[in-house]
Amino acid sequence: MKNRALIAALALALSTAPALAETVRMAVTTSFENSGLADVLLPEIQEELGIEVELLVVGTGQALRLGEAGDVDAVLVHSRPAEEAFVAAGHATHWREIMYNDFVLVGPSGDPADVTSAETAAGALAQIAEVDAAFVSRGDNSGTHQKELALWAGAGVDPETLGGSYNAVGAGMGAALNTASGLNAYILSDRATWLTFGNKGDLALLFSGDPEMFNPYSLLPVNPERHPHVNNDAVMELEAWLVGPRGEELINAYTVLDETLFVHSAVPQ
Repeated sequence: MKNRALIAALALALSTAPALAETVRMAVTTSFENSGLADVLLPEIQEELGIEVELLVVGTGQALRLGEAGDVDAVLVHSRPAEEAFVAAGHATHWREIMYNDFVLVGPSGDPADVTSAETAAGALAQIAEVDAAFVSRGDNSGTHQKELALWAGAGVDPETLGGSYNAVGAGMGAALNTASGLNAYILSDRATWLTFGNKGDLALLFSGDPEMFNPYSLLPVNPERHPHVNNDAVMELEAWLVGPRGEELINAYTVLDETLFVHSAVPQ
């Protein structure tokens, strides 16, 4: 009798225990993590979908390498040419734009290159090069670094020719901003990290608003045909939630210091 009672009690406990959450391992960029948006989205995703999202925070280049190796189920990055190449190579089933924010040019409040007068981001960089002002680059093959290089190309400037005024640190956004603060140098940053950065020193936001500085983020599900172990079903549930009304509501409502940081830009399919 005691054994039957124990078995019945265990069966009841198992039947009423909460189901184990699905887990999605997702490689994300440092700028996404620094923005604080994950702290808003992830608890809601777990509550509404029963999916626990584990973030691996790296630069875009490393995030894509993790996806290529099948070490994550999905990646969330912001470098469209790299995303398209990743899908074309068969590493992801597709890319899906979720939202965008923007890059800003930060520099010494005295603005020796007068970038506040520039009409375009490329023009601002050309002025920085012309006066040989100090510039800090992440230099880490991240999405931010790739955007910076594209803007230099648009300015007709090879940053490798700038000599000692060009400082590539090979580090994330926060570390690069710390270096820029110490050198009182110009730097390209995503707006979210700049707003939450605590060691601004004499730096100020000097230029923004050029459409070339818009920064779209896309979700790329790792191809289950290449890596059968990935949790593709959960990733597709996550994608549908992010592009749907709840994801849109939370992303558009997120602010830092009363500034909206992201615009939901997913197009229904």
